[in-house]
Amino acid sequence: MVTDPIADFLTRIRNAQMARHRIVEIPASNVKKRITEILYEKGYILKYKFEEDNKQGLIKIALKYDAQSKEPAIKSLERVSRPGLRQYAKPAEIRRVQNGLGIAVVSTSKGVMTDKEARTQNVGGEVMCYIY
Repeated sequence: MVTDPIADFLTRIRNAQMARHRIVEIPASNVKKRITEILYEKGYILKYKFEEDNKQGLIKIALKYDAQSKEPAIKSLERVSRPGLRQYAKPAEIRRVQNGLGIAVVSTSKGVMTDKEARTQNVGGEVMCYIY
């Protein structure tokens, strides 16, 4: 049983990149689906596909690598808020990741979004992870 599904999601992506896998399969949830969409919108992954089965479903993610150096597009996946210590921030307090080059994924009352979207809409929330 996984006590922190978001950390499991990030770890599966991190491990697949270290092993140079092209595709990673992750058990689905609505939050994980939204984080996957954000990763795609920001150009960190090639493509994704949601598959439904009799249980909770599956997310298939095609990982993105640099053509010449074969380095992964995602340099770091860092879990911020965790079940033992939740991290909440107001819009002005949300930290910029890598001086604006990375993104922070924030769970707000208006849904899961990036740090820039949260500042634009002036909503705070739980800072789930940093990606760059």
